[in-house]
Amino acid sequence: MSHKVITRFAPSPTGHLHLGSARTALFNWLYAKCNSGKFLLRIEDTDKKRSSQELIDSIINAMSWLKISYDEEMILQSKNISRHVEIANQLILNDKAYYCYCSEEEISQEKEEFSKKGLYYKHNCIWKNKNPPSNNLTRVIRLKSPTDGITSFNDKVYGNITVNNTQLDDMILLRSDNTPTYLLSVVVDDHDMNITHIIRGTDHLTNTARQLLIYNALEWNPPKFAHIPLIHDENGNKLSKRQQAIGIHEYKNLGILPDAIFNYLLRMGWSHKNDEIITVDQAIRWFSIEGIGQSPARLDNKKLEFLNNHYINITEDKVILNMIIPIIEEKIGYTINDVKKGYLLKGLNELKKRTKSLLNLANDSLFYVEDIPISIDQESSAIIKDYKHIFSILYDDLSKIPENEWNNSVLTSTIKNISQNLNIKISTIYHCLRASIIGRMNAPSIIGIMINFEQKECLQRIKYVQNIK
Repeated sequence: MSHKVITRFAPSPTGHLHLGSARTALFNWLYAKCNSGKFLLRIEDTDKKRSSQELIDSIINAMSWLKISYDEEMILQSKNISRHVEIANQLILNDKAYYCYCSEEEISQEKEEFSKKGLYYKHNCIWKNKNPPSNNLTRVIRLKSPTDGITSFNDKVYGNITVNNTQLDDMILLRSDNTPTYLLSVVVDDHDMNITHIIRGTDHLTNTARQLLIYNALEWNPPKFAHIPLIHDENGNKLSKRQQAIGIHEYKNLGILPDAIFNYLLRMGWSHKNDEIITVDQAIRWFSIEGIGQSPARLDNKKLEFLNNHYINITEDKVILNMIIPIIEEKIGYTINDVKKGYLLKGLNELKKRTKSLLNLANDSLFYVEDIPISIDQESSAIIKDYKHIFSILYDDLSKIPENEWNNSVLTSTIKNISQNLNIKISTIYHCLRASIIGRMNAPSIIGIMINFEQKECLQRIKYVQNIK
């Protein structure tokens, strides 16, 4: 086996890349990177009924979006089937495996009898040490597992793991249709790919013990294993099937940045001191298996929102603008001109401070790019109706401001004078400006927005509201 660290990610293309599998890919990628090793990708596509090229592409695209790149060419497990069959037959020749001619009906009946007695089922094949039958019966190849003793390994997260061999059956290596099973294929592929370290979920612990029996039978050195705790929901319960199936592409569609997901996944079960915000470069420098905890990680949507807000705010405004323009255009149904994009770009930095996602930001940005008539919420509509007489005064007084004096101090002073002249609370004047210019109350400073819009756009919006019947 190579002394250079070689890890792998081996997803089945029967679904999209989800949080759990993405975290597995990330940890394997980081361990390879921090040890100047290689990270390989193997697609376990032997389930032809459920696998598809579309899902393979989806997995690769999600990894690329997260900036998890693999070395060398991607390997399709289905291309290695002849090699898997060869190894199964080699085990037969070396008396490490045997042909089992037991029918499915016989095994099913045997399982039922064990279940009735409350016993652990372990198939005891009558053909294990017999010559094959004279008639042409259907057969599978089973491993000759030890009947006593223990199988143990030193897990890099949980320490010494021991399994009693009485709990490990003579697993099927080759099915009756001559197709290899998962357990055999994985061992052969990992060996042939020179994999040195495997990081995967604790749901594979039993598989590891069984695979070690195959390694022993083949007299191959096994890789080192690190099993990471599974991800639970916010209440500490196991994830539902729906939660397990949420794909990385769905988070992308919700407006979560890849750096936020990367950071979120990284902190799911791994830590470095008290650091919450960790860059990719820092992760590569700091990552170690010793930093992985033994307790299940929990989903935390508030933390994800916090991280997403952080990464949105440190990303250049022009980059964020290009991300949200397509979202906004799809929502409003028309192309945004350069003038409106300019308004939004000036106001984007302030809008970013309070946002949770790109979708949220796009929705909060609508008033900057909408054509007149803009959308007006219910609260703003009520204000427009109740204070209809004010808008003509707002229009007239704001029109008198010279274009080159459309600034914070002049606008503040003008609004204060309008309030005093009408004997109306200044907050009411500000509400009227919000209602007419942006159509909502929840937004950054209206003075700042008016400056971003410039005089002409503000007056046109007030004029429109003034003329509403």
